[in-house]
Amino acid sequence: MQKSLTAIIRKEDDGFIALCPEIDVASQGDTIEEAKANLKEAVELFFECASPEEIEDRVGQESYISALEVEVA
Repeated sequence: MQKSLTAIIRKEDDGFIALCPEIDVASQGDTIEEAKANLKEAVELFFECASPEEIEDRVGQESYISALEVEVA
């Protein structure tokens, strides 16, 4: 079964951090591609190892990604 989730990837120091906010799983890599591939592996391992209750709890929550405008002094 395929499931579509979000990957947020950002530069940090000498590498990249990747986060799947829907299930709160993160990974990292030296490149964007490596960080995304590592995140994919971590997410797949989560679904293999987590209990049905934990999956339901994490996936069942609503997640929103939105732009936020703030004043910067």
